[in-house]
Amino acid sequence: MKILYAIQGTGNGHLSRARDIIPILQEKGELDILVSGIQADVELPYPVKYKFKGLSFIFGKKGGIDLLATYQKSNLKQLYKEIKSLPVEEYDLVINDFEPVSAWACKMKNKACIGLSHQAAVINKKSPKPKKKDMVGRAVLNNYAPVSASYGFHFGMYDKNIYTPVIRSQVREAKPEKKDHYTVYLPAYSDERIIKVLGELKKIDWQVFSKHSKKEYRVKNVHIRPVNNDDFIESFIHCSGVLCGAGFETPAEALYLKKKLMVIPMKGQYEQQCNAAALKDMGVPVIKSLKKKHQDKIKAWTETNQVITVNYPNSTGRIINMIIRKHAQETEKKEVKLGDGIYSVKKLKDKSLGKILNQLGE
Repeated sequence: MKILYAIQGTGNGHLSRARDIIPILQEKGELDILVSGIQADVELPYPVKYKFKGLSFIFGKKGGIDLLATYQKSNLKQLYKEIKSLPVEEYDLVINDFEPVSAWACKMKNKACIGLSHQAAVINKKSPKPKKKDMVGRAVLNNYAPVSASYGFHFGMYDKNIYTPVIRSQVREAKPEKKDHYTVYLPAYSDERIIKVLGELKKIDWQVFSKHSKKEYRVKNVHIRPVNNDDFIESFIHCSGVLCGAGFETPAEALYLKKKLMVIPMKGQYEQQCNAAALKDMGVPVIKSLKKKHQDKIKAWTETNQVITVNYPNSTGRIINMIIRKHAQETEKKEVKLGDGIYSVKKLKDKSLGKILNQLGE
């Protein structure tokens, strides 16, 4: 079975999650990987067959998306060429993590495209939403990477096709040793803004992973570090608390590790506003922006011992098996690895495949 796994490369969360999904997909058949986007700092330790510019949102330095930079770096003509050039018809199964090139290629060629992403859960009617409606933001989430079937990850199982987060093996297998520093990841803010606000909370050792700096430096009690997966994980695992945007992977892993968590949702980013609403419902403190007027709230948060208890079991393999059972297309000869066996399947609806999956507890 030929599988295409297409991953959004704007931000680091999609690629971080992919690190644990890819090995499972490799066991199921012949896997090709596609990454589009230009804003990620995380490298995949796997060969990527298709690297596209895609359609990226560019982080600003004042707490939101830089719309001008996003427009300047967008090339719709090139995007169309990428969509037309992608041979999605050659694959038995296309799995999409909010990636526009493969999604639109499938739509143009009437090919099934299976969404497996956090965004699929966010747009679900039963997932938490902010009080303030954002019709444009919702429209972007619905149309940026259209899929024919959706399965999502969220902070809670709000509906039948929504699952708890994929927690990376690096995090699951970690043995945290609580130290005094706080880990900060706020890619939509400049180093200068972060230093200005956090630097006045002098008793706190802030380890800031910066989207805007390629060198490491320190200003008083604020330690600026370039984003590097291993360095971030090391800081993250052993910190006293995490101050970050209202993305998905970082807050989810902070909750899993029982870290104190405070989030600042990006301005004009509907997905993060939805995440903030969900986290606030769980008891996580949320502030609207990184400004001096919120210093007292940040200081009070550092002085508490509040921990939110969650249950995030490792169910990624089960979810992948379920998707293969429901959506893998017919081929003349198909080999699927499920559990400890490799099975040749002539048709997706073959009863034997259902029996195999039922035996595996699916």
